[in-house]
Amino acid sequence: MPDTITNLTDDTIFYDDGNGDNNGRELTVEPSSSRTVTKIGRKFRLHLGSPESKVWEDTHASNEGTRLLHTSVFHVKAKRNLGRSWKVLKLPEECPWRIYQTRIFRRQKQILILPKRNLSSFLSELPDSLALSSLLLPGTHDTMAFYGWPVSQCQFLETPLPVQLQSGIRVLDIRLSVIKGRLIAYHGLSPQRAPFQHILSIVHAFLTAPTTRRETLVMSIKQEDFHITSPAVFSQCVHDEVMNGPGGRDMWFLENRVPSLGEVRGRVVMFSRFGDDGNGWEGGTEGLGMHPTNWPDSEKLGFTWPCKNTIVRTHDWYAIPSFLSIPEKVELSTNILLPPEDNPPVPTLSITYFSAASFPLGLPPTIARGFGWPGVGLGTEGVNSRVGKWLLDTLGQDPREQTSGDLEKGQHRRIMDGPRLRGWAFLDFYTDPVEHGVIPLLVECNYRGRKRGEEGW
Repeated sequence: MPDTITNLTDDTIFYDDGNGDNNGRELTVEPSSSRTVTKIGRKFRLHLGSPESKVWEDTHASNEGTRLLHTSVFHVKAKRNLGRSWKVLKLPEECPWRIYQTRIFRRQKQILILPKRNLSSFLSELPDSLALSSLLLPGTHDTMAFYGWPVSQCQFLETPLPVQLQSGIRVLDIRLSVIKGRLIAYHGLSPQRAPFQHILSIVHAFLTAPTTRRETLVMSIKQEDFHITSPAVFSQCVHDEVMNGPGGRDMWFLENRVPSLGEVRGRVVMFSRFGDDGNGWEGGTEGLGMHPTNWPDSEKLGFTWPCKNTIVRTHDWYAIPSFLSIPEKVELSTNILLPPEDNPPVPTLSITYFSAASFPLGLPPTIARGFGWPGVGLGTEGVNSRVGKWLLDTLGQDPREQTSGDLEKGQHRRIMDGPRLRGWAFLDFYTDPVEHGVIPLLVECNYRGRKRGEEGW
């Protein structure tokens, strides 16, 4: 079976495997198109440009004659997919692409070439008119849960909050308890050591830095000590620390609606999973930011709630029976990112949690990361890896050619602007299975499926 190279950049890219498998010819892969090759070898070369961009070097001194060089040549090594269904290929820092290798069948693979986006400031490139419901924002579930392995920990110690923000995380899941009158990060009964004021300091520094002041963050705040602290006391503590913390009131968007990106650049959108009737907040629940009217516990098929003129579709099925439910979890949590089938008359916002846990056969690290060598039938592929494969398959497909059958060698097929995937997505251990593998795919969705005049684009 032939392999496929899919170019989802705006560049014309030349492919050369150097092995003569393509009769010594360079293959041109046009922007937003795919091309089949006999077989992608262990090593190949990719370079930018067009025939006019090629340069020549005179090497008469070495009796080699004149040799053709390219201005931007990148040597790539493919990998054996023994463990996971996809991998990120290692490239020089100056390379303008991210390249993913996916396994289609046992002896067939696809190379997917995507633009390298600036993850630390990708929102600054997008129009002000975009509603936050028409973005795909990566998030971390239990953002500050770095301690309590393997039950309570949900993020690596190597990815503290500043690293998460620079990595493209834009939705934070902050869970707090009141300890001696101050708010401290907690996950269940496990203290996570970070004071709320420390979290706010990091957020304020990020949103006021010259390179990231046009970004925005969504912060979900949830009470963890409801069994010992009354909701009213917790709500008052959040209010006081927000108003008196770094950035003060001006750093926050506290209206109970989904704003546009231009309204909240340099600010935090509050997503309040606390507060009951909003007592103590200006405007009551209207001054608590986005405020869910209901949140059923671990609803498998998801639920909806209204937020002014937006319908919020939510998937938060976390109490899965065991790791055997990982495939079903992935199917439900990814499908919600697709456009709603009933074409509702008002905008929709999709919120999905890729995280899940159960004791003892589905602890957070097991669900998110999987275990063993699933590629050879020894182990189970985790949620994160499966979500990455789903994103790669979805981004790399051609909607107009899905039923056209196999393509002959060398035949081109034009890729449309891509699928429309939108929503806010929360992950555990987000850098696994490969560092920054899934997050760039989620970010890339913001540049796909756009049509002028729609979604504020």
